[in-house]
Amino acid sequence: MRRAQIDPGLAVRVISSRALRYDRPAEATDDRPDHVRAASGLAMHNGRLVVIQDDASFFAVVASDGVSAIKLPRGLDGRRRFEVGIGNKLDKLDLESCVAIDDELWAFGSGSLPIRDKICRVQHGVPRVLDAAPFYGRLREALGSGINLEGIARLRDQLWLFHRGNTGSTDLGPAILKVSLDAMRSWLDGRAALPSVEGIEGYDLGAIEGERLGFTDAVADEDRIFYLATAEASANAVDDGRVLGSQLGVITPEGVRAAPLVGVDGRPVKAEGLALDPVHFGYGWVALDPDDPAVPASLLEIELLGPW
Repeated sequence: MRRAQIDPGLAVRVISSRALRYDRPAEATDDRPDHVRAASGLAMHNGRLVVIQDDASFFAVVASDGVSAIKLPRGLDGRRRFEVGIGNKLDKLDLESCVAIDDELWAFGSGSLPIRDKICRVQHGVPRVLDAAPFYGRLREALGSGINLEGIARLRDQLWLFHRGNTGSTDLGPAILKVSLDAMRSWLDGRAALPSVEGIEGYDLGAIEGERLGFTDAVADEDRIFYLATAEASANAVDDGRVLGSQLGVITPEGVRAAPLVGVDGRPVKAEGLALDPVHFGYGWVALDPDDPAVPASLLEIELLGPW
């Protein structure tokens, strides 16, 4: 069990906040709203910042001058929007994590329900949704509990999969599962057997007001892993709850250190996506999920202060 410590020498400065609205108005024929909803993961892919959403089957591509949409295949009943008001919230893919793998983009469902055992693979600009139930079954077997996959990072020749640790009473807490990148790619290509879990590390990320922090995203920078963690008052991985706060942390061989992360107004936020600037170290972006389908997700531009 690795334990995170708040490091008073570290801080996260919010430079700006941006509501994510598409350049084009809502399109009923595509079942697309006019804004990005429930931003749940970020990745730098081919020089562009891509946002995934857990309750809308679109990727958002964010540029300095606008936000465009990439349509994913339709879900049940032909829908691309999933919410309580429509009555189809439990039908969503619940894409919660994404990672750039060379020229491809891989987005993973949370696995919190069987319909969410999916991987969306973007090759040559074309997204395909793949049934990954055997892979998620292997993750559950390795954990000995349910899975709620919220982050993924490429570290050298491995994929690190970040389990939030909030699936119920049998869940031992946040954990990282490690698989071979080549084995995962070969399995997705249909050229090899299911990849094995090469290692598991359990984490104690701390708590806020008695609610345990759990992983919500991660990204690698050379041999370090930067992660987001959020404390949410929810009894399971399906229902939303009151957000107590978020942290941004770093995992190194020497230890696990973290700093509080708040919004521009100083209030607690539900931080769900993290990406680093590939050119300017110490700068990056954090996606915030408002937990309200009528409210646009926000993108924070951040600066890391201190000896990260």
